[in-house]
Amino acid sequence: GILHEDLRLLLETSMPAKKKKALLGVADAKIGAAILEELGYQCQTGGVVAEILRGIRLHFHALVKGLTAQSASKAQLGLGHSYSRAKVKFNVNRVDNMIIQSISLLDQLDKDINTFSMRVREWYGYHFPELIKIVSENYTYCRLAKFIGNRKELSEESLEGLEEIVMDSAKAQAILEASRSSMGMDISPLDLINIESFSSRVISLSEYRKGLQEYLRSKMSQVAPSLSALIGEVVGARLISHAGSLTNLAKYPASTVQILGAEKALFRALKTRGNTPKYGLIFHSTFIGRAAAKNKGRISRYLANKCTIASRIDCFSEVPTSVFGDKLREQVEERLAFYETGEPPRKNLEVMKEAVAEASEVVAEVKRKQEKREKKKKKREKEKKREKQRLEALAAAAEENSVLETEENDIEPKKKKKKKQQQELEAESEQDAEAASEPEENGLEEEPLPKKKRKLMVETDQEEEKKKKKKKKKEKARDSEED
Repeated sequence: GILHEDLRLLLETSMPAKKKKALLGVADAKIGAAILEELGYQCQTGGVVAEILRGIRLHFHALVKGLTAQSASKAQLGLGHSYSRAKVKFNVNRVDNMIIQSISLLDQLDKDINTFSMRVREWYGYHFPELIKIVSENYTYCRLAKFIGNRKELSEESLEGLEEIVMDSAKAQAILEASRSSMGMDISPLDLINIESFSSRVISLSEYRKGLQEYLRSKMSQVAPSLSALIGEVVGARLISHAGSLTNLAKYPASTVQILGAEKALFRALKTRGNTPKYGLIFHSTFIGRAAAKNKGRISRYLANKCTIASRIDCFSEVPTSVFGDKLREQVEERLAFYETGEPPRKNLEVMKEAVAEASEVVAEVKRKQEKREKKKKKREKEKKREKQRLEALAAAAEENSVLETEENDIEPKKKKKKKQQQELEAESEQDAEAASEPEENGLEEEPLPKKKRKLMVETDQEEEKKKKKKKKKEKARDSEED
């Protein structure tokens, strides 16, 4: 119902009344047929149904208890986002912005390296002009300029180093001979230092360009493997960059892809009513270069058609593979052979059936590998968790042991003190008992008793005296009564 309403709103903004009704009727019929096919329910389609759906959608928050208009709008927005995400299937690894930036940087680097290399050639050419004729490649020339330095210092010992750079013994010998009979001017050490530093910068830029090309190749194999297998990584990246994104390229018809990059020539031809261009960026592919002059237009049209198919497969497939790209490339090869020799190519239906069968196997293998990786990942996570729990348990046990040890260490000295005190008291009592039992011998005086014992003795004596006094009083009282 929500999708149907969105369709209605779109149609209301841009179409006349008759077309609106016709298209809405078709949409209703299609939705009804889909429900009948999937769920088995008979559906009624018409203007009344659309109005009921519109009313339900408008007053949905009033019909459901506890649902406000704000929460309903949030729910609708969330539904729209999740639906769009499921349709687009956004993946970080398949972002084509990185390809656009890297191919732009690659083109810029090519221009800059070319300019800087020409500057090195002019600068070092004053000192050693014969080297320009012997070595034509910019990267090799810069390496030689850095290695040679002052040509007068070049000798037979440096021949091995020259061979490593040039990869040719004849060229290395020619450079050595040219340095001995050179017409160049003498150069100061300071100028040589500057030339060498600038040459090293150009060399580092060239090496970085190689690394960037490898990065672009790997990204293209992730994002658009079929397109890169068909037409090459660089040309495919240029097509994506010119279109703006892989999705935009997939939306273009084959006629647009054919002349993509030749817009100036196209508009000039349309303005002057001349011949329109046959190819744009796809001219850089090897197929058009290999075709005869009369077949260049045909093969470019055919290649553009296959590029469109490859870009759509890459854009909308769940697991992108290079199987379709390889099969499409074979088809272009067969068409090229057909133009040259007349050998009939295979039918597109047969080729696509083979490609689908192979692609399903590859996708199944990829999914199997992904499942294995996920299982391994989960296993590692579980092991890490167990290890963590084990370490935590060990740490907790160690803490408990340390606490118990400290408590025991605190308790032990107290117990020892108590034991010592008890032992001392027992020893004192035994000594007192022995002293009381032993009679005085040899007229020796008894040892003085301790204070506690003395007090006890005094108290017992006093009690006995009191008892005696009481007895005397009682006796006196009895005597007085008798009298």
